[in-house]
Amino acid sequence: MLIGLQNVTFEFGARVIVEDATWHIQPGDRIGLVGYNGTGKSTLLKVLVGEYTPAKGTVEKSKETTIGYLHQDLLSFDTNDTITEVALSAFERVCELEKEIEKLGHELEKDSENEALLINYTDALHELDVLDGYNIHHKAEEVLHGLGFGNDDLTRPYKEFSGGWRMRVLLAKMILQQPDVLLMDEPTNHLDLPSIEWLEKYLLHYKGSVVIVSHDKFFLNRMVNKIVEIYQQQIHIYTGDYEYYEQEKLIRIDMQQKAFENQQDYIRQQERFIERFKAKASKAAQAQSVQKRLDKIDKIEDVKLERPDLRINFQLEKVPGKVLVQLKEVSKSFGQLKIVEEAVAEIERGDKIALIGANGKGKSTVLRMIAGTEPFAGDRIWGHNVAESFYAQHQLEALTMNHTILEELQQCGSKKTDVELRALLGSFLFSGDDVEKRIKVLSGGEKARVALAKTIVSKANFLILDEPTNHLDMHSVELLAEALNKYEGSTILVSHDRYFISITANKIWEIVDYKIKEFKGSYKEWVEWNERMAKIAAEKQKLGYTEVKTASLPAKNQTQPAQKPADAVTKSNKETTPFANTTIHKELQKELQKEQRKLTNLETQLSKAKDEQSRLEAALGDAANYSDKDKFVTTEAEYKRAKINRDTLEKEYETIFEKVMELESQMS
Repeated sequence: MLIGLQNVTFEFGARVIVEDATWHIQPGDRIGLVGYNGTGKSTLLKVLVGEYTPAKGTVEKSKETTIGYLHQDLLSFDTNDTITEVALSAFERVCELEKEIEKLGHELEKDSENEALLINYTDALHELDVLDGYNIHHKAEEVLHGLGFGNDDLTRPYKEFSGGWRMRVLLAKMILQQPDVLLMDEPTNHLDLPSIEWLEKYLLHYKGSVVIVSHDKFFLNRMVNKIVEIYQQQIHIYTGDYEYYEQEKLIRIDMQQKAFENQQDYIRQQERFIERFKAKASKAAQAQSVQKRLDKIDKIEDVKLERPDLRINFQLEKVPGKVLVQLKEVSKSFGQLKIVEEAVAEIERGDKIALIGANGKGKSTVLRMIAGTEPFAGDRIWGHNVAESFYAQHQLEALTMNHTILEELQQCGSKKTDVELRALLGSFLFSGDDVEKRIKVLSGGEKARVALAKTIVSKANFLILDEPTNHLDMHSVELLAEALNKYEGSTILVSHDRYFISITANKIWEIVDYKIKEFKGSYKEWVEWNERMAKIAAEKQKLGYTEVKTASLPAKNQTQPAQKPADAVTKSNKETTPFANTTIHKELQKELQKEQRKLTNLETQLSKAKDEQSRLEAALGDAANYSDKDKFVTTEAEYKRAKINRDTLEKEYETIFEKVMELESQMS
């Protein structure tokens, strides 16, 4: 055992966090610490590291056990040192040795015959070698790069970075220290998707034990081999990943509920016997004996599933047109930092879009451009009847701290009565006098719920959501996803929570080469597509091909012309290309050219079909056409034919596109 709790009871004020809890962390454990908001997950980590002392029981730890603890309070740390120097401070002994070696070296220059100095110098060099001290700069840079820092960032002062990036530096330092136990409180809150994936790969090969508090189910499923849950002031341990825990918990609760019901039936039966025969002389002794058995029985608790339920219900006041918003030739830069350049994109009714990518690519900037809160070059064109609502990352800071929760919603201009607003807040777990609490006294999770309530109260038909799951526990994330899936409006969101994206998005947007690339499909399909493309690219590289342009994403409404074979692939070494000048290669190339010509032709037809459908849709929406019944019926029939034609062309386009990809794969 590395560290653990033995019969621990801990109370925070008048509230019991855990009672008589026992939990031991063993070498090799990968533990997800879970529980609803407010159950005390972060508090329990502080008990483990000794920041809090339990009322009863003991915290057990081996003298040799080293602990790394990543938590939000670390953000109070500040320094003028560069981020590389902060990360290198993980190697405390190596840094001491480097200074010692430098000092001894200067002394030896003055007194090269001093044998004692020479021995100390040699010993210090040997210890530095044993500690792999010559590689610490490489290790630090590797970890910082993995967490998203560029080469130019490595020499910048730590104090220049924002809170999320500072937390990455401190995470890098902790990783480099390689403690026996890593305790990590919401590490993915400050990471983008590439950094989360890097951290996953690193931790999967980490030699120490890891305890993670996270609401990212996808992350936990990949990372952990145990789940420790705080539930009803008790610690419950499940051996398996998060999905196993969810299934096993329901089974455990069901079994305990049945045992409770069986025991209640038994107790009622025995009580009826006692009541019936306690006054009868011949049975009184037997009745008394039954009563004694009942008094000694260990009562099973009623274990109905307890969890706070967000009852989120999005409502629409009006239905928008087919196209909600168009971005035409939009460009945005911050000084030398280019975000998008002459990018084109379109959001249609029913779209549930996830905008993904690394931090610094401009995801939040694009959301602000769509919302109209960020200036840019180009055109943003709103469709008919669009009513948008924007939930931004800074939404929590934008709340008025001195307002009560009720007052904050009254400022939204929704024209709802106080009774209606109280009902809405009740669905966000603010009931009774809770609505009179000041914003400034709320926790991060409570503020997030207020900000989400403000987003919903407007009855918008288009939601723009920037990191809506931050500060929400996993159950609340599930409920928000469920609500968004039922929502009849359209959404575009940025989130680092891959599970949340995977169950809410039907399209993926990514900023690539300063353009907005669209993938029509789920996050899982997008990942599989990228893996397939990466595999094809790797195979081509092995066989001597050099990629000049990457394949476009398989969007149905692609506007870029199909690549010609000569543009897509060029031979870098004829001798190493197995298909060079062979009949098979020529036939494949001929077939590929044929299919790509079809693709180009289909793109032209699709563009015309889309324009025709848009024209007829506009005609249907023109009130003047309603006065002529025959004209309206004719236009409606033409619109239906145009829609069928476009759908048919899109299906044909997808089929041909997949065939082109398959042919390219065969040619590799």
